[in-house]
Amino acid sequence: MVFPRMVFLILLNFFILQTVSSSSWKTLHGKPPVVVARGGFSGLLPDSSENAYLMVKLTTSPDVKLWCDLQLTKDGVGICFPNLNLDNGSNVKDVYPNHKEWFSVGFTWKELSTVALKQGVFSRSQVFDDVSYMVPVEEVAKLGTSGLWLNIQHSDFYTQHNLSMRNFVLSLPSHAKINFISSPDISFLKSMKKDVKPTKTKLIFRFLSQDQIDPFTNQSYASLAKNLSYIKTFATGVLVPKSYIWPVSSDLYLQPHTSLVSDAHRHGLQVFASEFANDAVFAYNYSYDPTNEYLYFIDNGNFSVDGFLSDFPLTPYRAINCFSHLNKKKAKKQANVTIISKDGASGDFPSSTDLAYEKAVRDGVDIIDCNVQMSKDKIPFCMSSIDLMSSTNVFDTSFKNLSSTASDIKETTQRSGIFTYSLTMSEIQTLKPVISNPQGTYGLFRNPRNKNLGKFLTLAEFLLLPNRHSSLSGILIKVENAASLAKDQGVSIVDAVLDELKRATATRETYTILIQSTDKAVLMEFKEKRKMSNDELVYVVDQDVDGVTDPAIKDIKSFAGSVVISKKSVVPYNGGIARLKSETSVVPRLRSSGLRVYVETFSNEFISQPYDFFSDPTVEIDYFVRGDPEVDGIITDFPATTARYTKNQCYSKMGLIGTGGLVPLANPEIISPAEAPYPPLFDSNVTEPPLPAVRSQPPAPTPTPAAPAKAKSKAQSVQVSFTSRTMLVLVSFFIIA
Repeated sequence: MVFPRMVFLILLNFFILQTVSSSSWKTLHGKPPVVVARGGFSGLLPDSSENAYLMVKLTTSPDVKLWCDLQLTKDGVGICFPNLNLDNGSNVKDVYPNHKEWFSVGFTWKELSTVALKQGVFSRSQVFDDVSYMVPVEEVAKLGTSGLWLNIQHSDFYTQHNLSMRNFVLSLPSHAKINFISSPDISFLKSMKKDVKPTKTKLIFRFLSQDQIDPFTNQSYASLAKNLSYIKTFATGVLVPKSYIWPVSSDLYLQPHTSLVSDAHRHGLQVFASEFANDAVFAYNYSYDPTNEYLYFIDNGNFSVDGFLSDFPLTPYRAINCFSHLNKKKAKKQANVTIISKDGASGDFPSSTDLAYEKAVRDGVDIIDCNVQMSKDKIPFCMSSIDLMSSTNVFDTSFKNLSSTASDIKETTQRSGIFTYSLTMSEIQTLKPVISNPQGTYGLFRNPRNKNLGKFLTLAEFLLLPNRHSSLSGILIKVENAASLAKDQGVSIVDAVLDELKRATATRETYTILIQSTDKAVLMEFKEKRKMSNDELVYVVDQDVDGVTDPAIKDIKSFAGSVVISKKSVVPYNGGIARLKSETSVVPRLRSSGLRVYVETFSNEFISQPYDFFSDPTVEIDYFVRGDPEVDGIITDFPATTARYTKNQCYSKMGLIGTGGLVPLANPEIISPAEAPYPPLFDSNVTEPPLPAVRSQPPAPTPTPAAPAKAKSKAQSVQVSFTSRTMLVLVSFFIIA
């Protein structure tokens, strides 16, 4: 059944943002670009459904235009539907299985009124399928208070079935407010020109892919893009795929922008760009940040498109009104939140490398982090994991035979690894860093041109960074696996960090030093040996929790001033949808006790956010920063996104979105059952035994005297043979694994 409109409005409490005035735009008429919602909020809900159109109305403003792909029924009723074939995007095949074809011209409107809509993009969630139905054009026009954009894609097809798109459009009542009519059919646009007033309705020529041939001129669309004076004779603007403006190379990097927008403006033509979606793979230059992509088209200093056609209209709406024309150097920080890097800007460069840290500083991070590891020669250095296989090319080197297991190290309890303490620092520096790809299983890979760039820093080198970058307010030193290193390797990572801090104290300027760990015993050692205050110690809750008990809070407060929790401990979700209408009690409980709360990890890849945040990392950040109560810090591998958010022009003007509002819109037969709540954090989860004593190292073996030349040669031969066999066995093992 269709959800009643009033229920929908109650369940979804979003916001309307008034347009923010800004400096003169480089659009054709100097006005802000127009946002056009393709089929409504079609990136989330079925294209052209009433719920999809209503979502636009609830999340943006009346200025956003609603896009309708116009189709005609057998009895001449106009409906909005994205495809000529109704089978792609509806359940028409299930309702009318005996038909051989499923075009709208084969059905009356009464017959189609019982056909439910589906998500036509199969990579998107299907949980909203079969709960809403087709909508006539007149009904969509009522939802789009500022106007409608009609797209006429196949006028010739309907002519062949004795139906006239032109006559239908002209028969629409004036209150329908048709602002734009687009078509790739030149003859159709020419036939409409004398019947529409350009002050009320603009005719837009829609370009298809560059190598396609326009049947009217027998020219490719790429050729027509160079003949804008001809286009001007029958249209007032053009709608082009975004690659016409910013071409993308075969390896998904931006090439220099074309002159299309400037050329079109010179001819008096508006330019609208299409094919924008937050959940698509786009150029790596944008760092998976859809807002960043929109800004390339409107805020590049050279030109601005006149509008966007988007599946996620909230993102361009906010990009235009809140994030354009920002002076990054002079803009004041609006949000009171600390930005902490996750192994530097590890979304753009390999984790914990000099380039990742430099990028994080340029991007506006407040605190940079170093996850301390120990080398074989007991030098502390920064690396995201104790297992070299996680962030280096070690398995492609001669060190691959150093694989071993360590049951006390959480990262490798189920497998072997090549650990940092097996190589000296000089050997580690010969390895190539490898960029992380946490969403690689979904085909979302991070900046491949940077995948092996940068060098790893020793802790001593890392401690010098705040002196070089005055914008940093502090550093965060992470210490893990201390018990395992002490017991099995005879290494005190705590003492190694303390020694480096003592050496750096004499030269460092004033900045905050934070020590972070999942292990209470580690933080207690720093507290006792360095006399660190609780405010300098950060405790990590290394599991998703749904609450915190009083004894657990009391225990944490006895040794730490800050707590790191996961995003899911604030907004739990499964199947991509948040079930709770408000966040858990974890943040309010911790903050009311006086503890600071940092949340991790905020990434730009759309797969890392629940659907409630519209596949937009900025929307997710906004929810956490301005929640009730808000968090104290954001831990992110893309600091630029959060830093730009903190300086946005709409900070005090936006209402907060809510979570849990999508559940009533989902099909109850498809949505997965709600999972059991996460367990609360008990004091028993916090309590840890003291760190074990450092195991004494056995004395180094006495070197054996040099053997005669022949014997030495034979020994070398035996050793090489044994090593070769060992490597073959290891290689075979990994191939089998």
